[in-house]
Amino acid sequence: MRAALMRVPSVFLAVVALSGCTVAPPAVDRPSQLIGKGRDLFFNETFAGNGRTCGTCHPQENNLTLDPAFIATLPKDNPLFVAEFNPNLKENFENPALMREFGLILENLDGFDDLKNKFVMRGIPHVLGLRTSVDSPGGPRTGWSGDGAPGDGSLRSFAVGAVIQHFTKTLNRIPGVDFRLPTDEELDALEAFMLSLGRQQDLALPLPLRGTVPKRGQAIFLDNALGKCNLCHVNAGATANFGRGSLGNANFNTGVEDLPDQPARLTGKVIPRDDGLRTPGDGTFNTPPLVEAADTGPFFHNNAITTIEGAVAFYNGAAFNNSPAGRALASADPRGVGIRLDATQVVAVAAFLRVINVLENIRQSIMLLEASLTVSSSGERRRFLERAIGETDDSARVLEGGGLHPEAVAHLRDARRLAEKAARSLFFSRRHTEEAIREQTKARALLVE
Repeated sequence: MRAALMRVPSVFLAVVALSGCTVAPPAVDRPSQLIGKGRDLFFNETFAGNGRTCGTCHPQENNLTLDPAFIATLPKDNPLFVAEFNPNLKENFENPALMREFGLILENLDGFDDLKNKFVMRGIPHVLGLRTSVDSPGGPRTGWSGDGAPGDGSLRSFAVGAVIQHFTKTLNRIPGVDFRLPTDEELDALEAFMLSLGRQQDLALPLPLRGTVPKRGQAIFLDNALGKCNLCHVNAGATANFGRGSLGNANFNTGVEDLPDQPARLTGKVIPRDDGLRTPGDGTFNTPPLVEAADTGPFFHNNAITTIEGAVAFYNGAAFNNSPAGRALASADPRGVGIRLDATQVVAVAAFLRVINVLENIRQSIMLLEASLTVSSSGERRRFLERAIGETDDSARVLEGGGLHPEAVAHLRDARRLAEKAARSLFFSRRHTEEAIREQTKARALLVE
């Protein structure tokens, strides 16, 4: 947020005489108002375009990202599929087949002068934890390659670029005709909302984890001679540090584009090579945070890997170890090794990533449950409870997917059941909600001391 919009008058008084008393109304919470306005814009504003909103590609009910399973649940007239029913956008706007099968969106990061040949196909990055993940000494890093925003790279510019790329009515992309550009006030609100999403700070590893396999995974993750994960993902975040101070959100060529048998290319579709940062690109992509990774797949900029175990295993392969990043790690290793993990070690690191993801989901679930107790509107209370249910479903699914902590899963199932009862109940909602919070707390206690 720009400083000008953060300033709140030091005195905000309206004096009202009532029964001989002077009463001051409650102070206006300007930051919360700005975030609330940004939330409404993010999920509801089409900017006079083709019907899409920011929430079309970043739906709240799917961790602010898209995957093929979620896409398959959408009605055929959803604005995501505008290329299928708007003749002006039938060609060179999206590839509906790749969108539906692999969750890939068409991006013209190198300009709009040759739509047929200059494009890339990318997954949708979630927008959680942006407050800790976009900063770098060279300026903000957004999108998959760090240049997802035109101009200064800021989140405000990120929103402008999204409207021009994805909201247009025709491929002419004329402001005021095919869409309207957000105002400065709207951009401030959108930025405030995006910065409010998810974690507001990074973890402080190591955590006192329970569970033999996740605990071992954390040790491998933090071992700069074995897993080497913490070099590029300090504290499982999006910043890099090779021992000489933080590099912030940094870009690396990790060889993802060199993976053989990339699912989208197996279809026979002609997909230009993604050149990464800048125009023309240098082949590098920026570091995503890992805390939210396990329930926001598929993975990497091209959705090439579908499981968190597969994403960890990628760093054992030839594509990574022959890449500039892999060779740099090997040159700094006394044994000349980049990353070499056995199958059980891959599973352990993935188990660690699953657990820290669930710990964040539980934190958000408890926060949402507690928030539901503070509102008077039944509709707003139900919305908080439904979001808590969604986070709880994610927690259970992520643990079950790795065969982890079945007792914690049982408590999460009970928490979900109680949150559902709270959403339906007229008189006992508070009691059910408080019981759901206790079940979430019990689940967390089984994951971490």
